[in-house]
Amino acid sequence: MTNRVPFLIAILTLIGGVFISVLFGANEELFKNKIIEGLKKNEKINLIQDPAEKAEMLKSEEEKNWRYYQRFHFHSTGIGAMVMGVLLFVSFLSAPEKLKITTSYLVAIGGFLYPYIWLFAAIYGPELGRGVAKEKFAILGYMGGVFLIGLFMSLYMASKYPLKTIKPV
Repeated sequence: MTNRVPFLIAILTLIGGVFISVLFGANEELFKNKIIEGLKKNEKINLIQDPAEKAEMLKSEEEKNWRYYQRFHFHSTGIGAMVMGVLLFVSFLSAPEKLKITTSYLVAIGGFLYPYIWLFAAIYGPELGRGVAKEKFAILGYMGGVFLIGLFMSLYMASKYPLKTIKPV
């Protein structure tokens, strides 16, 4: 496979996941404070009259929104590693080049875009509400389906085409 772009996309996916973990390590409070500020603007939470219930809801929502930032990290690094492995495997198959390239792009693009639903849900979820934020960026969630289609195409190629034989030097 001569097309390097899917590999570059896979590396960008890994960089995104690792970069945000570096940011967590450098200043986790920045993220948590952003969540708290967003929750203060959340209309649904502001309608709660009982102070104890409101405090409980704020704590629960803060934890859940923080978890979304973590999910972006976990999904970017995990899926990025899977994408890299699939791309390497596909590159060794003796399948037609167009099929390999199509599969590679589906896996790489789907794997790259899917984790961003969690990042954008984390950024906008506190103020809008987690459900609304996920719905707003649902197209990114659907990219997980694009990734899955690429995986199924990889499975098809693996069952139909043998690995290339590597001649010793």
